[in-house]
Amino acid sequence: LSSLYDDSYSNDTFLDYDATPCHNRFCPLFQRVAPPFLAVTCAAAALASGALLVALAKRPQAWRWPRSRALVAQLALGTALFAALLPALAAGVARGWHLGTGPCRLTHLLWHWSLFAQALLVASGSCGTAWARWDPRSRRLAVALWAAALLLATPAALVSGVAAGTGCVRRSVAILAPAYLLHLSLCLCLLLLLPAGLLLAALAVPRLRASWAAGAGLVWLFLGLWGPYGAGLAGEFLLQTGLLEPTCGSFEHFDLVLGLSEGLGVLHCGLGPLALLLAGSC
Repeated sequence: LSSLYDDSYSNDTFLDYDATPCHNRFCPLFQRVAPPFLAVTCAAAALASGALLVALAKRPQAWRWPRSRALVAQLALGTALFAALLPALAAGVARGWHLGTGPCRLTHLLWHWSLFAQALLVASGSCGTAWARWDPRSRRLAVALWAAALLLATPAALVSGVAAGTGCVRRSVAILAPAYLLHLSLCLCLLLLLPAGLLLAALAVPRLRASWAAGAGLVWLFLGLWGPYGAGLAGEFLLQTGLLEPTCGSFEHFDLVLGLSEGLGVLHCGLGPLALLLAGSC
């Protein structure tokens, strides 16, 4: 929920095929609700992440594979980076984005970097014992995952931009632009296909089911919260390209659905550290 909406949705009125006015009331609602929501979520994430880091330092014996200290610390770092961007996004929604295109694209780059890094960390923590100890092997894996996440987040920076001079939007290019198609494909792979594949693997492989029973499934809270947003991006693409008929109802209500799904995902930066903290204490 971060003013990441392309300017095609910012108009107040749309016309359907019968020239009937279609009024989209999402933008005024978004501008009222998003700033306090982002501020409260950022504060909750700071408290939960701080408590988790203290627990990691004071109770090292509580963090063993599959939720080892190395994995949990990196997930905490990812959620902290994500939460650190929320105040700037909240201010941009409330007062308009006046920092220019460069900071807007950097914000989107960091936002997606933290998001994709956490998805890759969750996947790696669910499929093996790489994080059982912090040794040269796991350190190389950490560097590779964070570097890969940064590379995968680069298209998000390329397609974002400033609309109307005061809005930092997640898509400032055409829906069929190659850079956006690449970005959309990466989002769908990491937020939808990866969780589905890991779920099927866990159901088929007893060893993976055992790791879930031991507590690895808690980190799946992240993927569960972001899955609806991935589905929303796919729905937006179908509507914008005309593969689904763009009716008045779809234009009036889809923004709200997409905004709610993104807001659900944003909650991960507060709920994720809290869930890991409760798992460690138990």
